[in-house]
Amino acid sequence: MGRGKIEIKKIENPTNRQVTYSKRRAGIMKKASELSVLCDAELSLIMFSSTGKFSEYCSPSTDTKSVYDRYQHVSGIDLWSAQYEKMQNTLNHLKEINHNLRKEIRQRMGEDLDGLDIKELRGLEQNMDDALKLVRNRKYHVISTQTDTYKKKLKNSQETHRNLLHELEMEEHAAYGYVEPNPSGYDGRLALTNGVSHVYAFRADPTQPSLHGVGYDSHDLRLA
Repeated sequence: MGRGKIEIKKIENPTNRQVTYSKRRAGIMKKASELSVLCDAELSLIMFSSTGKFSEYCSPSTDTKSVYDRYQHVSGIDLWSAQYEKMQNTLNHLKEINHNLRKEIRQRMGEDLDGLDIKELRGLEQNMDDALKLVRNRKYHVISTQTDTYKKKLKNSQETHRNLLHELEMEEHAAYGYVEPNPSGYDGRLALTNGVSHVYAFRADPTQPSLHGVGYDSHDLRLA
């Protein structure tokens, strides 16, 4: 029992339509390849699906352009004239835009003004004023940003300087034996009497005989 005939009409369901296209595309590509091999035929096959997907087959012994050239020669139809004319129109349009832009640049530099009337000159003046305002605003913005950055760097530098000074003071205190004065002791009273809120303690070196002779020995020396 063979398959029933499929009615040749547009498949409304887009999914089914795409599946059918993919299957038949593979089949026609296979047939084109077989025909080019069996019959030594020059083939060029181009297809576009309903979604715009492009598919192409060209026989190994030729290329698509040569097939089109032969088609033009046989049929007398120029396939490239319309495309060439379109490209030429696009080129001319771009040339005109480029010419107008160059002319506008020259006019903004004070050149090529002879052909302008009073209305065009006022418009050019207004455009230049607007451009100048934009440039000036941008300049002020850059200056403000650079100033804020400099202030932040200066603040960080000052803070770093204070930290270094603090570390240096701590190192000096550690080297000289910084001690808090005891107000009830002799050292504290002596320091407070002299208007000093701290004292430094020095430990005598036992190897120094001169200090032993004056009675310091290894006791601490305190300076207010």
